[in-house]
Amino acid sequence: MKLSRKTRPPKEERHKGGHKKLKAVIVAIVILLVLFVALIGFITDFLWFKELDYVGVFFTKLFTQLKIGVPTFIVITFLTYVYFKLIKKSYYKKVISNDFEESRSINAISWLMAAIFGAIVTFFAVTLLWFSALQFFNSTDFGYDDPLFGLDVSFYIFKLDFLRQLNTLIIIVLAAFLIFTVLYYMVLMGTRHPRLFKGEEGSTGGTSPGGDPFKEYDRFSDGEYSYTFRDGKAYRTEAKSSSSEGSGGSGFSENLKGTPFEKFAGIFDKVGNFGSGVEKKKNSIDSDNIKRLFTIASKQITIMGTLLFIMLAVHFLLKQFELLYGHRGAVYGAGFTDVTITLWMYRLLIVLSLVGAVSVVVGVAKHKLKMIVVVPVVMIAVNLLGVGGAYAVQSLIVSPNEIARESEYLERNIEFTQKAYGLEDVKVQSFEANDELTGEDIANNQATISNIRINDYEPAETFYNQTQSIRQYYTFHDVDVDRYMVNGEYTQTFLSAREIDEEKISQTWLNKHLKYTHGYGVTLSRVDEITASGQPEMLIKNIPPTSQVEEISIDRPEIYFGEMTNEYAIVGTNEDEFDYPDGDENKYTQYEGTAGIKLNLINRLMFTIKEKNPKILVSSNIDGDSKIIINRNISDRVQKIMPYLQYDNDPYIVTEGGKLYWIIDAYTTSTQFPYSEPYDVDNTKTNYVRNSVKVIIDAYNGTVDYYVVDKEDPIAATFSKIYPELFKDGDDMPEGLKAHMRYPNQLFDTQAKVYSRYHMEDVRVFYQNEDQWDIAKETYGTEEKEMEPNYYIMNLPGESEAEFVNSVPFTPKDKKNMAGLMVARNDGDNYGELILYQLPKNKVVYGPQQVEAQIDQDPEISKEFSLWNSSGSKYSRGNMFVIPIEESLLYVEPVYLEASESSIPEVKRVIVVYGDRIAYEPTLAEALNSLFGDGTIEERDSSSGSSSDSKDSSSGEKASMTELIQSANDAFDNAVKAQESGDWAKYGEYLDELEGYLKELEK
Repeated sequence: MKLSRKTRPPKEERHKGGHKKLKAVIVAIVILLVLFVALIGFITDFLWFKELDYVGVFFTKLFTQLKIGVPTFIVITFLTYVYFKLIKKSYYKKVISNDFEESRSINAISWLMAAIFGAIVTFFAVTLLWFSALQFFNSTDFGYDDPLFGLDVSFYIFKLDFLRQLNTLIIIVLAAFLIFTVLYYMVLMGTRHPRLFKGEEGSTGGTSPGGDPFKEYDRFSDGEYSYTFRDGKAYRTEAKSSSSEGSGGSGFSENLKGTPFEKFAGIFDKVGNFGSGVEKKKNSIDSDNIKRLFTIASKQITIMGTLLFIMLAVHFLLKQFELLYGHRGAVYGAGFTDVTITLWMYRLLIVLSLVGAVSVVVGVAKHKLKMIVVVPVVMIAVNLLGVGGAYAVQSLIVSPNEIARESEYLERNIEFTQKAYGLEDVKVQSFEANDELTGEDIANNQATISNIRINDYEPAETFYNQTQSIRQYYTFHDVDVDRYMVNGEYTQTFLSAREIDEEKISQTWLNKHLKYTHGYGVTLSRVDEITASGQPEMLIKNIPPTSQVEEISIDRPEIYFGEMTNEYAIVGTNEDEFDYPDGDENKYTQYEGTAGIKLNLINRLMFTIKEKNPKILVSSNIDGDSKIIINRNISDRVQKIMPYLQYDNDPYIVTEGGKLYWIIDAYTTSTQFPYSEPYDVDNTKTNYVRNSVKVIIDAYNGTVDYYVVDKEDPIAATFSKIYPELFKDGDDMPEGLKAHMRYPNQLFDTQAKVYSRYHMEDVRVFYQNEDQWDIAKETYGTEEKEMEPNYYIMNLPGESEAEFVNSVPFTPKDKKNMAGLMVARNDGDNYGELILYQLPKNKVVYGPQQVEAQIDQDPEISKEFSLWNSSGSKYSRGNMFVIPIEESLLYVEPVYLEASESSIPEVKRVIVVYGDRIAYEPTLAEALNSLFGDGTIEERDSSSGSSSDSKDSSSGEKASMTELIQSANDAFDNAVKAQESGDWAKYGEYLDELEGYLKELEK
């Protein structure tokens, strides 16, 4: 049956309908694609966290934001809608309008504006508050209170930020609320115009003042016309009696006299007719109607003004707590001026803010604008007087007698700074630093002597890169110091990872991401042994790694995660991965680990978009079994998992159980610890720090484990409550890895700098800086620099067992003699214990700079340095080591020589200083024997540099070198004499002779 023309849609309309559907489908597809692309980062991050088995960690932020955001959005949106509804009701009821019909869109607009406002509030709430809210509700007590307000320190670390941010949020909400209120009034006035002039014409008549045109009145007049309501309709007729022509009414100023809006109403007295087409003389301003409009608005002004003053009171209440980590004069924290002036200023401002809240209510109700304005003016005056008064008190009362005024507060400063940096339990021991050390004492401290580091980091790294990189695309990023059992001996070692330098491989996509996917193996050497040519004696070397250490074997040498692995890798492809070079050939492999995200079609598409490379999608080498490994740089990896810790800038690699692991020290920090002076920790200001977490990363599988090793740190405890599946108990760390925990130099250096001042506990001594210390200085290379903490294996004075420690020496402020030696213990139950060996103040003990000066003044040493420089070679001095043995101090410094035609520094001499005596010999053993007598220390058999293959060859080598040095000296002296006498021919001959001797010495 055919449709008639009347029932069948026209062809054009059918086409239009089809086009509309097609457009709708296209728009829907575009929206879905945009949504998909926008969510790619979120989805790929989820897949990565799922790979690591940290889904709960990933969703902690999202779920917390949802817990805050959803209720916030619903409540704020609903309350705002109700608020708008009340405004609308009052407006419709009290304001006369010429529009009878209610706009159908006003309800939808109300909901829309309420939803927009709710979304804005929710956005700020979830972004500002989510983590501080977690800390607030999971806070852990510190167990001691601040001395001013008596609050547990946890309030400042975990709660104050949340309260401050919440207060800020409410103030932002109030400001936004005011804007939305004005906008809503504009919407109301736009949809239902208020009558501004009596006699304005409307299409259907007027509305009675009661809001309902048919209930409260059946007749009324506006002066120009009379309005009668019958049968639900309005009828307008000319009024029998009207105002005289030209009468415009008394105006707003008169009618609104005595209200808060009196001054603003005068504006309308000057306004003509608003486009009605009727001359002013025929219309008067409807001031009663406008007065009703302002009366409605006054309610909102009252509410918001009151809330604003209450929030100001809260702001000043919280502001007073900030005094405890501020700084004025000599005190870090609240001092005399803060407690006597600033604190009371804040308290007065709190009271004034509450008075202001009351004044808004009363002022609006009684139409007294001055009452509202006077309180902010007084508050500004109080603030200015408080700031000026604080400056005057500090300058005129405190500064002239600062020690007396600030004594109580300086005591707090000292106590809480020590607590903040973990220095309250430093064990102080007297150390005589006498000159009674004997050869027998040296022999009895063999564990200390055999672990003195005569190799240095930079020369060792250079040597590794020159001799062990094997291929140009391998590199050793840095050298780490650690301790291992080496053939039955507790030994300090250098260890370095051989990684792929991604800049040195062919920059094709296949090479970067499928072929050269991993580094390979490590090198290991003792810190105290060198070869005959002055280079580190390798214990683990080559590719594949070969080990001369019974206790260490490396079965899984591949390094897929490291310090230089910055690119993603795709494994399990049809393209074999380069494993390692084997002579003229290469070995290849396929990844067998657990890391990686499966590359199904959807994942390939997402990572193609994420990495902006279509090869991931189209490469025939990739199939459903392939996996992509992302975030392979270990520093970026841990930062992405837990960004609320501060990480050490020196990750170090260890070998355990045939595998390779990275260890990163993580710190909990704060800037809000009461009465604590802030210091730099890795260029970040903080006034509280703990090394509470050790992070272990598997170099092959990429697993990341966070172990809490300081159970007394409240910040770590709070983080453990927030992320229970992330943080593990330090006791659960495998014993083999626990044996390689180091007390980090980054933390120890900060503690040493703090302690250089805060070891003074007597307030007067502290204030005068009478006993302030400096970190000692040394000559490194050829430049003077501040000493850094160094690791050692040594028998500490009074201890029977050798242990792994780091230490740093102190000198008095602006002096060069030694004041003390600070030591951090690293092993077993003693981990983290700090000891200060305090030197006597009644005698001078040479510090490192004074020892360096002794070395510079030694004629034999200075002459040889001059000879090396004149021959084109470059010498440099290594770290100076201050080593306590029994009750004496021994100073050791290696000397490196870098020949002009070689870039590998070689250990050529070892300087040992004890008291006023200096030994300058090719080996440490020879130097010690020179100082304390032959036979004190025997040369080790395992190294041909620190020892020789036999005593005869050692003696012969020493004799030969001594003869060459003497001949070179003679040639140098003869050249000088020839120069002075003007015999330039002889001068040239002696220089040639000198050059020959120096070349022999280099060999």
